Amino acid sequence: MQRSRLGAIALGATALLGAALAPPALAATDSEIPTFTEFHASTYKDQDKQYIVNGDEPISNAGDLRAYYDRMVHGAEEAMENGLVVNTVGGVDDKWSASQVGNLTYCVSTKFGSRHADIVAAMNGGAGLWEAASSRINFVHVPSQDASCTTRNNNVLFSVEPVQTSQYIARAFFPSSPKRSRNVLIDDSIWTSGSWTPTNIIGHELGHTLGFRHEHTRPEAGTCFEDNNWRPLTPYDSSSIMHYPQCNGTSNNLSMTATDRQGAVALYGA
Repeated sequence: MQRSRLGAIALGATALLGAALAPPALAATDSEIPTFTEFHASTYKDQDKQYIVNGDEPISNAGDLRAYYDRMVHGAEEAMENGLVVNTVGGVDDKWSASQVGNLTYCVSTKFGSRHADIVAAMNGGAGLWEAASSRINFVHVPSQDASCTTRNNNVLFSVEPVQTSQYIARAFFPSSPKRSRNVLIDDSIWTSGSWTPTNIIGHELGHTLGFRHEHTRPEAGTCFEDNNWRPLTPYDSSSIMHYPQCNGTSNNLSMTATDRQGAVALYGA
């Protein structure tokens, strides 16, 4: 989830994604599209040495970043005309198996210190949004692993860890991410984000962990295009929990909608 700026460059039909309170300007000419070298140099790299694009989505290495750049440059003019959208990899839905989605284990790092219990509560609340939508989805906190909560802990599917950054409030991963990249990083600004409650912010990030993309990548949003690697699950929903308000969204608090719940059922079952 983006903080003061999206922390990404959208290419092709859109230019730089700038301040969070305003949509990006459109690129007037091809000369306004940055080269890959420029894009690479300006893309934020977080504490896990992953590149962050689209505000809160990690890319593991420079090769994958180049592939993302190429999709953006060549795909912006081919945006699909088709609420919730699922990420795709090679044309296949990026989602958990039926058995795994019912056992999404995680730990919450004790490095959150005095905020540890608050993060545990926010994770429970955010997970509960998706679990209430589909009984197939089950996030499982494993407290016994909290003291050794990193991506190297193979006793859980993913870790929840603190980060200090001005680039985003929180960021997550997709089901296709390798184990070394499966963590949710949370900055202290989650406690001072106005109408964006910690539960809803975490709910947005856990949406990514389930495979859901930003709703505003759809052409109906009119801005903040990301790429075409997704499949629509429901009609466009400008109020979706997965839609940035600053990208022509119509919700100011990132609450979950009925359409979001329909999308979760469409992907994972009732």
